[in-house]
Amino acid sequence: MNESAVVKALAALAQETRLRLFRLLVVAGKDGLTPGHMAEKLDVNSTALSFHLKELSHAGLVTSERDGRNIIYRAEFAAMDSLLGFLTAECCQGQPCLTTSVPACTDC
Repeated sequence: MNESAVVKALAALAQETRLRLFRLLVVAGKDGLTPGHMAEKLDVNSTALSFHLKELSHAGLVTSERDGRNIIYRAEFAAMDSLLGFLTAECCQGQPCLTTSVPACTDC
């Protein structure tokens, strides 16, 4: 992931509703969620939800897929892993870290 993509992803996540939305999609995993479920869970109106999903999508953090009459949104786990990898690439100047690292999502 290059710096420009990292800045775009971090900017998208630097808003409370979008951060909560992305985390909700991460919890949902590969099954994803419909806009109606997300709006209900986060208590966000559909217009605002659409705006925030668009921002996350443009940052490459969310994908969507039509399933009949529904649209299913999913967190883009590869982008999330790339972002985390970029942020921690030079962690502890190449020395073993004192904290444990969180493994990448392998089931998503």
